[in-house]
Amino acid sequence: MIVWINGTFSAGKTSTARELTGILPDSTLFDPEFIGDALRVLLPPERLAEVADYQDLPSWRRLVVDTAAAMLAEVGGVLVVPMTLLRQEYRDEIFGGLAARRIPVRHVLLAPAETILRERIATRTEPGAPEDVDVRVRQWAYDHIPAYQGPLGWLTGDAHVIDNGLLTVRETAERIAEAVRSETARICDIVQTPEPTRETVAAGVLLFDEQDRVLLVDPTYKAGWEFPGGVVEAGEAPACAGVREVAEELGLVLDRMPGLLVVDWERPLHPGYGGLRLLFDGGRLTEEAAARLRLPGPELRAWRFVTEAEAAELLPQHRYERLRWALRARERARPLYLEAGVPTG
Repeated sequence: MIVWINGTFSAGKTSTARELTGILPDSTLFDPEFIGDALRVLLPPERLAEVADYQDLPSWRRLVVDTAAAMLAEVGGVLVVPMTLLRQEYRDEIFGGLAARRIPVRHVLLAPAETILRERIATRTEPGAPEDVDVRVRQWAYDHIPAYQGPLGWLTGDAHVIDNGLLTVRETAERIAEAVRSETARICDIVQTPEPTRETVAAGVLLFDEQDRVLLVDPTYKAGWEFPGGVVEAGEAPACAGVREVAEELGLVLDRMPGLLVVDWERPLHPGYGGLRLLFDGGRLTEEAAARLRLPGPELRAWRFVTEAEAAELLPQHRYERLRWALRARERARPLYLEAGVPTG
């Protein structure tokens, strides 16, 4: 199990995590900041210059998951992880990757009042000349308080919140330990999608509203928007898989078998294996049918109808290219075969 302690700078994550490892039996501290430090040394300077924070590096997010899994395989028990996660898509990617390895996560948010945060930042002891610390550490921390306040909506809905403003480090750690023992800090409700071990076939279904906008969904277990659909199971026809996934994800039972729009070969790109990606035309939904769409399980956070231009802003580039050609195939009433998003033949 992982106990992930979230919160902004000076919320008390690291000191509380150290204290917590002395309270929870068989617990080990894992600070992903060390992975960021290593990548600053290992990666070329020009690559580091492309990101504002090491969390923006896909390699950091992958290594956090891989290292946590490796540590648990090595020592077992509980891994206590003090790390700020303010971007929901990064939370999805990391917690989803852990769920795929069958590692449950209990997410805790330390949330002292802003006045206490500012007081802690002002009195925090840091190495270096005072004037350098004021610029390098304190001002940076003050500037990031608004960045923390913005995501509080999803954070408080996702995590077990502890206001530790008036608590000692020991008291905070004891609160977390009790929340874990009593399961008040619940295991994150995130789908456990096993990682593929070979190439896969996946089927997506495009659904349209009366304005011909296409439906996209926001998965909880990975970053970025997607099409309704999923991996085709052994012995299952791809179109049937798309129909099944639409029913499971959106509570919508299609009244006809969807027609094929594109077959796209996705090249292997580590850590993925690639494979065939099929998109089907699920037809146009009436306003009444769209109003009945539901998110019955933990897989999806939201859905929305978007224009092609809006989809370009939401989808990763390779998915957008797949969608773009699927829309052209729909206009021409002729399926297309793609390789890595590019039509052939």
